Parts: sequence; structure tokens; C-alpha cells
Amino acid sequence: MSRRIPSERPVAAPAGRSVARHGWGRALAVVLGSLVTMVVVAALGLWAAGAADLPRGAFAPVVLAAVATAVGGAVELSGNAGDLARTNAGLTVVPLSVTLAGALVVAGGFLRPLRHRAVAGTGELAGWAARIAVLWLLGLVGLALGARHTFAVDVGSGTLSDLTGLLDAAPKVGFTTDVPLTAARGLLWLAGIMVLALLVSRGAPLPGRLLRFQVSVRPAAYAMVVLVLAYVALALVAALVAMVSRGHVRETLALILLGLPNLAWPALTLGLGVTWDGRVGGPFGLPVPRVLAEVLRTPDVSTLNLRTIAAHDGRWWWLAGVAAVLLLAVAFLMAARSPARIRPWQHALHLAVALALTLLTLCLAGRVSAHYGLSLLGIGDVGGNLSGELLLRPRLWSAVGLGALWGLLAGLLGASAARSVPRRGEVAARRP
Repeated sequence: MSRRIPSERPVAAPAGRSVARHGWGRALAVVLGSLVTMVVVAALGLWAAGAADLPRGAFAPVVLAAVATAVGGAVELSGNAGDLARTNAGLTVVPLSVTLAGALVVAGGFLRPLRHRAVAGTGELAGWAARIAVLWLLGLVGLALGARHTFAVDVGSGTLSDLTGLLDAAPKVGFTTDVPLTAARGLLWLAGIMVLALLVSRGAPLPGRLLRFQVSVRPAAYAMVVLVLAYVALALVAALVAMVSRGHVRETLALILLGLPNLAWPALTLGLGVTWDGRVGGPFGLPVPRVLAEVLRTPDVSTLNLRTIAAHDGRWWWLAGVAAVLLLAVAFLMAARSPARIRPWQHALHLAVALALTLLTLCLAGRVSAHYGLSLLGIGDVGGNLSGELLLRPRLWSAVGLGALWGLLAGLLGASAARSVPRRGEVAARRP
């Protein structure tokens, strides 16, 4: 009796059929999981920050606006103060803790049905991503439509209150979300997360035509993700220590749940020598260490870098040491995960490109801009506690250049240190 030798092709088939058969259900789970995660993180963070006390049911729309902003959405502020007065306001800031939480859920859900596969067809990957994108788009539209509200600004008591009452010029501030722009940016954000997930995961399948790029791209992408997550972990430890030792539990929780990467990732850039321009004026403030607030609270735009920070407190040079140590660690990790045939200069080039792109992304995501003011009868700003400006912007091209230089140096050192570590292809490479 002859036996049928089982073919190897059906081994990979069940995963593919599973994606096709349950694709919409899996995609819905990914989208709902990510949106619910971001809503919960944003709601808890805003509650800790005191936003639950906002008037006229503004809390829920503010939470939705925070989530929309976290995925690149465009939230527009507007205001009026009767017929004889006007308000002007603007806000550009990304709650990166919410962004990171959503990105981790999306990446994990996108990769889950693709596990244990060696190669995946382009059509299969595109179909799986398209299902997620369609449902994600619907979720973004609903999110953007709910992220709008208007409420009055309390001007307190005294002359200003009497004046606004006399002129029927009580200031009101509202926000709306640009639905088409939010949908477009949100889809780009989703695409970026899914592409990055494919690049970082060693076990994720790639189309056959792209397999030749995984040797040069995947180890470097993985190293950069480890680097930025390591900074968030260090910032989390520091925040928890500060909360236990100094109190301010709700304020610290708000920082952790809304903007922990907003502090951690600029710290990485500062440690590598990147310069930021910034200013804090009026009632605005940044949840940053005291020395940073001193550097930024000036009449004009200030220069924020290691030199200006160390001028106030020399202990802050430790940022450079932490950046150098962690960068060398991930450079070693990148080299250890790469095949033995990759030469040191190739490691250096790969890490230089990856770090330059990473710093560019972190700088763009870490920008902050906020202003608010009230003018009466078209004459200037009434001042007081109703006007202010908050600004933090990086010098992008110098950041890209520094990233490339640091990457070249760390890549060479990491490759040299990884020579003694057994790597894929090493035995084959040593055969005569």
C-alpha cells in the first residue's frame, strides 16, 4: 500500500484561510481594541488632570478630541466674546501616551493572524490591511464628529468681569474637528504603524519581492523601537519615583497617561545634542522639571539644549551619558540580530539612516504650540490671566544631521562589539 506524502504547502494555508474567513471580524476587533484603549487612556489622563470638572458636558468631547489628535487629527479652536470682542486661540500638541497605547494595540492586532508564516502574498497582506483601514476610517469619522464643543470661559471677578458683562462680551471657546483632514491623517498614521510593525517583527511574513530588504531594514527598525520604548520606560520609572517621594498623585498620573513620551523623547533628542526653540508665557505651563521651565519662561523665544540647561544645573549633562549608553546598546543589538555577512560599515550606514529618520519623527511629534487671548473693541490683548503662549519647536535639519552622525559612530562600535556573538550565517560564512 502506498502512502501519500503530505505536502508542505498546506502548513501555511490555514493561517491564510483564517485571515480571509475571519478577516472582517478580526479587523473589527483590532480597530475597536485600539480605539477603546485610546479612549480609556485619554479619559483617565484627562480625569486626573481635572478635565472632568469642565462645564456643560465638555468632558466626553474633549476625550474624543484628544484621541483624534493622538492619531494626527486636526482639532481647531474657535472663540467669540460678543459683538464687541473676540477671542483667538490655537493648539498644536499630540498626547503621545495615547498615541503609543493605540499604536501598540494596532501593531499587535495586525501581526497576530500573520504569525508562523514564512512568506505572505502581497494581495493577502494588502487585503488584511485594507479591512482594518476601512473600519478604522469609519471609527475616525465617528470620533471626529463627536469631538466638538463650546463652553464659556470664566473671567473671574473684578474690572474685567464687569467690563465683559457691560459689553455682553463674555468669552466663549469651542473646538471642532476637521473630519476630512482627520480621516486622511488618521489613515496615514495607521499605515505607518502597520508598515513599522512588519519591519520590526522578525516573525512577520513579507512578500517574496521584499525579502531582500529585511536584512538591512528589520534589525535597524527593531533597534530604534527598542530605543524609544526604553526612554519611555525610564521616564515611567522616574515619574513613579517622583510620585511616591513628592506626592502630586493626580498630576503625575495625568502626565503618565497623556504626555509621558512628550517628555521622554525630547530628552533623547537633547541628549544627542538637538536644539529646540521654546517659550512659556502667561498662564500656560509645561509639566517639566523646574530647570526646563526656567529656561523656557523668558520674554523672548529661548534656546533649549544641553548647554542652556546645564547653565542652570550642571547635573543635566547626564542626558548625554544616558543617550550614548542606550544608543550603543541598541547598536549592539542591531548587529547581533543581523547576519554575519553584514560588514561594520553597512551596520553604521543602516543605523545612521534609521536614527536620522527616528529623530526627525520624534521632533515632529514633539512640537507644541498653544496661544490664547481676548481683545476688546479691537484694541490689543486685555492681558491678565486670559492670554498666554506656549511654544516648543525643534531645529529639524540639525536633528537629522546629528542623528546620522551618531548613527554612524554607534553603528561601527556596535558592530565591533558584536563580533564575538554568534549570529545567523556565521558558520556558513567561515566555510572555505
